[in-house]
Amino acid sequence: MEFEEARKRVDELTQQLNYHNDRYYNHDEPEISDYEYDMMLRELENIELQFPQLTKEDSPTKRVGGERAEKFSPVEHAVPMQSLHDSFSFDELRDFDRRVRETVGAVSYVVEPKFDGLSVSAEYRNGVFVRGSTRGNGTVGEDITENLKTIKTLPMRLNEPVEYLEVRGEVFMSDESFEKLLKYQEENGEKPAKNPRNAAAGALRQKDSKITAQRNLSIYVFNIQQISGEVISGHKQGIEYLAQLGFPTSPFEEKFDDIEDAIKAIEHIGQNRSDFDFPIDGAVIKVDDFSMREELGTTAKYPKWAEAYKYPPEEKATVLRDIEINVGRTGVLTPTGVFDPILLAGTTVSRASLHNEDFIKEKDIRIGDEVILRKAGEIIPEVVALHKRGENTKAFEMPKVCPSCGGVVVREEGDAAVRCTNTACPAQLMRHLIYFVSRDAMDIDGLGPALLEMLTANDLVHSPADLYKLKAEDIVKLERMGETSAANVINAIEKSKSNELSKLVTGLGIRLVGSKAAKLICKKYPDIDKLIEAREEELTEIDGIGSAMAKSIAEYFEKPETKTLIEEFRALGVNLTEPVEETAGNTFEGKTFVLTGTLPTMKRAQAAKLIESHGGKVSSSVSKKTSYVVAGEEAGSKLEKALKLGVTVITESELLQMIGS
Repeated sequence: MEFEEARKRVDELTQQLNYHNDRYYNHDEPEISDYEYDMMLRELENIELQFPQLTKEDSPTKRVGGERAEKFSPVEHAVPMQSLHDSFSFDELRDFDRRVRETVGAVSYVVEPKFDGLSVSAEYRNGVFVRGSTRGNGTVGEDITENLKTIKTLPMRLNEPVEYLEVRGEVFMSDESFEKLLKYQEENGEKPAKNPRNAAAGALRQKDSKITAQRNLSIYVFNIQQISGEVISGHKQGIEYLAQLGFPTSPFEEKFDDIEDAIKAIEHIGQNRSDFDFPIDGAVIKVDDFSMREELGTTAKYPKWAEAYKYPPEEKATVLRDIEINVGRTGVLTPTGVFDPILLAGTTVSRASLHNEDFIKEKDIRIGDEVILRKAGEIIPEVVALHKRGENTKAFEMPKVCPSCGGVVVREEGDAAVRCTNTACPAQLMRHLIYFVSRDAMDIDGLGPALLEMLTANDLVHSPADLYKLKAEDIVKLERMGETSAANVINAIEKSKSNELSKLVTGLGIRLVGSKAAKLICKKYPDIDKLIEAREEELTEIDGIGSAMAKSIAEYFEKPETKTLIEEFRALGVNLTEPVEETAGNTFEGKTFVLTGTLPTMKRAQAAKLIESHGGKVSSSVSKKTSYVVAGEEAGSKLEKALKLGVTVITESELLQMIGS
């Protein structure tokens, strides 16, 4: 691979991984399988090894994916809650063993299942539970104390009054609880959860702990983060002590002195994974001795004393019986395969997305063919390949009109998706409304899919703006809606009018624009009129907004129907501005800074906020346009590039002197 090709691929992979990180960790709505994500991450790692100068400080290979949600109080983790490095072959595990033994000599390992849930911290003082938090970005998580209290298997009081103890565990939803949840969602017309991991994560991050309690979550505790009043020298000893204190611990936890025996144990877990009543996506091998762990150390993202082995995706053959078309909120027509049901990775599978017309042609599959289905971990199943051509098969063709509204469909040049052009399409409207009222968008409590469906079916809502025209008497007339419920919905709608502009922009459902991008856009354009006037090339100047996204935004606001919708929002009293952050001055106006390394007194996020408050801009990459690089300890490739380009390099102290602090 040539350097320029590598640079472009790094940018593509970084953008894709950041997007899917956000969907997985912050929205609990993954759009690809763990396996697809892992393969993209591995590709990025390999390119960065080949071209170290392309490794960015904020590369997805160096970060834990989640961010703290604003609705929860922040919790700083005294002991970072790191990720694990993944292996996909036993030879990679043998390489891990070789590296460990080169550093510490003879070693014992503990092997355990890798739970596919949400990682949490639980803290105890004098044996009493005092605080619980999510992993977040590994350094700062969310305070979810009240929600963790609803988990019946997590002890609120330990069997011994340990002075202080912080443990790490994995919250999950059992197969039985997940099946009950899916049945409930189906009966109530709600969008079904994609998998147990996302269902557990969504339940644990509810504002109302009563909702969390209804989800019947479970937990296994697998690590001691900190302890006072007791000396623990190894992982196996620690797990046994945790069980003694009353914690639920892993049903499989074995110690081995030889890597080959550890590999056999990992194979055993994989072969019997369907016997567990909880989701797993691999196994973990850890150095047992804590003093050896200290000697081995960690990277910015991974401990060097542990490795995760991800099981290869399970594959089986089945017959493709039909292809149905679903219309999404952005008008995309998505073909969905209907198959003879098969048991795959512990669950019955009878449907899977076929993505688009090109995918079907590339796989050369027809209705009636026998195909290979794959399910990586517990995520969405996918069609891998044609297995055997069936008799009397029928070739698939995308419809020429929308199956929902009969409107014209188009496929733009360079785009794999076929879209319905009718903005009043009922299928688009329903999905758009669900997204518009969701937590990341306008966050309107009480407006669930079932109620939205009744509103559209009764001709009360034809666009998101119509929600703000509703009256309590409109809602009372609907099935199972009383006066109190109707009043609560109207109050929630009214409350949402004061949301900042970025939440409205998120809710508009602009293609490629999520909540993070909406915040970046509205920081630059804090007034809707300025945003409407923004040109494509101006939008690409925003750090974090790529050319494809900029084009999508510009095209969206050029549409006459968009301008009509915005004017409706304006007339209905919906806020169309973003709060402008107060600045401490314009010392850095027109200056671009890049932060690298560990600063003496500030975290990089704090330094970035300080720079921005004085009118400066913070970029993630060094270029000839960079004004200053602020370098701390262990500054890497960014510092090298700055010196090569002749960019001025300053210290944290010099930065503070520039603003007279």
